[in-house]
Amino acid sequence: MRPDALVVAAYGLLLPRELLDAGRHGALNIHASLLPRWRGAAPIQRALLAGDAETGVSIMQMDAGLDTGPLLMQKRIPIAPDDDAGSLHDKLAVQGAEAIVAALDEIEAGRARPMPQAESGVSYAAKIGKRDTHLDWSRPASDLERAVRAFRPAPGAFALLDGEPVKIWRASVVDARGAPGTVLESQESLVIACGEQALAVSELQRAGGRRLSAAEFVRGYRLAPGSRFE
Repeated sequence: MRPDALVVAAYGLLLPRELLDAGRHGALNIHASLLPRWRGAAPIQRALLAGDAETGVSIMQMDAGLDTGPLLMQKRIPIAPDDDAGSLHDKLAVQGAEAIVAALDEIEAGRARPMPQAESGVSYAAKIGKRDTHLDWSRPASDLERAVRAFRPAPGAFALLDGEPVKIWRASVVDARGAPGTVLESQESLVIACGEQALAVSELQRAGGRRLSAAEFVRGYRLAPGSRFE
């Protein structure tokens, strides 16, 4: 086969040289970041975790490296305060679909001019592991709130309560203090002290259970102020 071009989106492996060279115009990658920032497997989650103000889509001419090829096009979008990995993925999917069609049109018309990626600002979006999703209460509450959004809808950020994992699905930062991991309030929201400020958890889930509001969770678990998340 001799295709005009190959197009790859959200593909987790490096293409072998035979495929990179198979198309007359090579292989193009729709990558969900503003390259060279967040090369690698989890650019959406890493952008949220880092608190980036914006992200976007890069249309890249693939080479043998990991997201190192020249750029044909980029589209930028702001990251909203309530964006999570799911909402940001959906926004970038629309941007990526529009951008790849435009890039292919430019190639077909002979107007495409691939530009090398900048040598500065390179960062790597390592694959998300279980350790990444385990909340560390010694960190600032703003970090943990971003983690909750970065791992929603999957795999979910979690903490340990009485040795059992509890997934935390929705939370916000509040101005309260205490020993990290300590429950400061357990009513309409579950306020848990962090290294800086506190996290007001509004939706969470025990292993094997359904998602519950904080008020429902506290009624069933009888979690008193002073209890501790590990």
